[in-house]
Amino acid sequence: MRVLVVEDEHRIAGSIKKGLEQEKYVVDLAFDGKTGLNMALDGGFDVIVLDLMLPQVDGLSVCKTLRDNSVDTPILILTAKGQITDKVKGLDLGADDYMVKPFSFEEFLSRLKAITRRPKALANKTITVNDLEIDTEGFVVKRQGKEIQLSSKEYSIIELLAKHKGQVVSKEKIIDRVWNYDTDVLPNTVEVFIKNLRRKIDNPFPKSDPLIHTIRGFGYKLDDKNV
Repeated sequence: MRVLVVEDEHRIAGSIKKGLEQEKYVVDLAFDGKTGLNMALDGGFDVIVLDLMLPQVDGLSVCKTLRDNSVDTPILILTAKGQITDKVKGLDLGADDYMVKPFSFEEFLSRLKAITRRPKALANKTITVNDLEIDTEGFVVKRQGKEIQLSSKEYSIIELLAKHKGQVVSKEKIIDRVWNYDTDVLPNTVEVFIKNLRRKIDNPFPKSDPLIHTIRGFGYKLDDKNV
């Protein structure tokens, strides 16, 4: 899952990023409202953490602009303001939840998970591709009931492919969704990770059809049908 954190206090932003990465999230940071708005409008995020008191463009304006542009990504507002009017205004503009600083990371993580559990997500928290099961809530991958140990990047890639089952996902899209904006990743890096995923997901099950397929010149897809 990819998270955009728009927070001008570097210490708080860094702490959130560190904590979420330990939970296997991919995290991008923006330290002002204008940058955060542009990144959010570009898409590709599963949830946005948005401070209200931001330089250049304030958080409420960012929230309103996103909703006006039909960006329905869940938004969790963070602010030092505790007044009920600020809370109501943020929710009225389309935010999904609201937390007042300071807060515990445990509660923050619980709130973040909660706002991503929309009815569609709840119904599909486990993705199944043939005998492969991906628990997108617990970050657990199993094949034929056997748990497969994956790194955070490997998990993010296989989840992305599973969410696009039967569709070709380009290397560029994998890089965009799995790595941070400020990370310089070459296409052959994706090839290395795909090779490792095959070694863990396909190779140990020779009696089953391979699930990870290379579509030369286009990218990769996860499918239970031979290509």
